[in-house]
Amino acid sequence: MSLPLTLRPGLAAAACALLLAGCAGFTADGGFGTAASAARERLGKDALWVRSDQDRAEVYQRTQALLAQPLDADSAVQIALLNNAGLQAAFAELGISEAEYVQATRLPNPGFSFSRTRQGDDLKIDRAISVGLMNLLVLPLAARIEQDRFSQTRLAVADTLLRHALETRKAFVNAVAAEQSARYAEQVKNAAETGALFARDLARAGNVSALDHAREQAFYADAASQLARARQQALAAREQLTRRLGLWGTGAQYRLPERLPDLPTTRPALADLEGYAIASRLDLQAGRLQLDSLARSLGLTRATRFVSVIDVAYLHNTETAKPRETGYGINIEIPLFDWGGARVARAEAVYMQAASRLAENAINARSEVRETYAGYQARYDIARHYRDEVVPLRKRIADESLLRYNGMLVSVFELLTDARDQVGAVNGYLDALREYWVAETELQGALGGRLPDAGAASSPASPTVPARAGASPSPASAAAAAGPASIAVPKGQ
Repeated sequence: MSLPLTLRPGLAAAACALLLAGCAGFTADGGFGTAASAARERLGKDALWVRSDQDRAEVYQRTQALLAQPLDADSAVQIALLNNAGLQAAFAELGISEAEYVQATRLPNPGFSFSRTRQGDDLKIDRAISVGLMNLLVLPLAARIEQDRFSQTRLAVADTLLRHALETRKAFVNAVAAEQSARYAEQVKNAAETGALFARDLARAGNVSALDHAREQAFYADAASQLARARQQALAAREQLTRRLGLWGTGAQYRLPERLPDLPTTRPALADLEGYAIASRLDLQAGRLQLDSLARSLGLTRATRFVSVIDVAYLHNTETAKPRETGYGINIEIPLFDWGGARVARAEAVYMQAASRLAENAINARSEVRETYAGYQARYDIARHYRDEVVPLRKRIADESLLRYNGMLVSVFELLTDARDQVGAVNGYLDALREYWVAETELQGALGGRLPDAGAASSPASPTVPARAGASPSPASAAAAAGPASIAVPKGQ
């Protein structure tokens, strides 16, 4: 605090040292540790905030090593965490937030005014050094508010990273499934072409009717259109994955596996998923920190509602043929028309809005968990049904038809009809398998980035923001956990 210069030098030096000791500096990682921890603990991957040529070189080398082999879901996520420019832009929010926090801890600059007037031979010089006393008084609380916002930003950026990783995994599943379907559609088209040519030759010899010939031609025409559609969908799915990966040029010529992983033989037993999600999701943790910050901001608004401007000035004036004038001045805002009620009402409304949104997000999170888990279970059952029942039955029917065709008991067109039904069963299984892996990824997203370990549903290992010394309990610490809790506006800070 800069006070009138009549203070003893030792006292002034001690006061300045005390204030400067509270000034925050920039951290070594810029607040990126929370996001890096989330990637490491929940995804098993490394995240890097590219801020130097050395970082760019490291990203390039690691990306090239990953692209040297066909991609799998894990390597696709790792490439996306290293290369996606939109994710790097999200990381820059950390630098912005940290700069605002550090700025909030800095002492306000003093003001200096100077005037020089002359009246005939008389010269008058006025000098004044002033400082905003109210700014100094609220400096610790304002710094605490910005520290909370910085912590909130770290959680929000970590949540953005996790969501991008999950979207990348979904894009990978869709791209592999689309290419697999396109290859199968090409096989179907080739088989349909063979059948159509065979039917044409039989029709020319008068061995089949025009109706059977037309049916085979229609099936071939439909198979050709399905192949064109499948190729277009495969291209679109691949480009969506490329955008998630953040690759361009030769880097976009990556190789994908030929097929999706098989359906797992068993499903993990997941219990208490709602509680796990509430404790694990970073967006809810960020909402709690935002509520804490707004509560402190509300206390600051109430404390300064009547007087928000107090300036203390040291005066040093000289005038011709007169003794030097020294002293101090105080400028204070008079709450004559504005008593601060509107600012307090606005702060209270903002706080209640944030509390309601946090409760809404908690309710939505619980509902999302129930919905995605039900979809996860259903899609697993559907894919297993196709794998164990539908596809084997269709294959058995096709084999039996082939035996009867060899025994001249059925016609070739009955054989082709059964083959078409088998094609439909295989396509149904491919779609069901893709939907299962997408459903598993969506469930991971609803739970905060990963599936819980067995027996650990209620105690997730999640990155946390370091606790502040002397932090007081949150005014809504159970808001997200309890769902639509009744949250009262704090009456004093």
